[in-house]
Amino acid sequence: MLPKNVLTLLTGLLLAGCATSQTAPPPAAAPTVVYIVRHGEKDLTPGLTDPPLTPAGQQRAQALHDTLAARGIKAVFSTNTSRTKNTVQPLATQLKLPIQLYDASQLPALATRIRHEYRGSRVVVAGHSNTILETAEALGARRPVPTIGDDEYNYLLQVTLPADTTKAPSAEARRYGAGRP
Repeated sequence: MLPKNVLTLLTGLLLAGCATSQTAPPPAAAPTVVYIVRHGEKDLTPGLTDPPLTPAGQQRAQALHDTLAARGIKAVFSTNTSRTKNTVQPLATQLKLPIQLYDASQLPALATRIRHEYRGSRVVVAGHSNTILETAEALGARRPVPTIGDDEYNYLLQVTLPADTTKAPSAEARRYGAGRP
């Protein structure tokens, strides 16, 4: 038989060990990552109200798929034009995700939706040359480049929204697919 003071000491150590294993800090929350792309190359025939993608634009859509398919995307957003929807279609099809439509004139509403419904997830937003930088700004990030020209289709913006909302979102501009510098 062990003396009472040794038994008390061993019991205290055992309980302290159990308490330590149960009070481990929770894992850090994941940031929300938003990939913003412009639609692929479009048919420039005058008079088209909703120009389709050209073969180069279709190749760019496949390049977007190849770039993002393994990134754990949980949602795909697009404006309601054939060129934006067709740019994200290969990715959405592969991931079995619906393409969710948004109004490019209501970017703050899109940003709020992403922040609330997809916190800690990765999402894709397809837009236009005159909306993708504005989408980054609506998410709270600074423009990673000053402008995007009408002939530039290969930008892939990555906006990271930290889980800690006291920290500022950040944006990076990358290029993907054909025509990368």
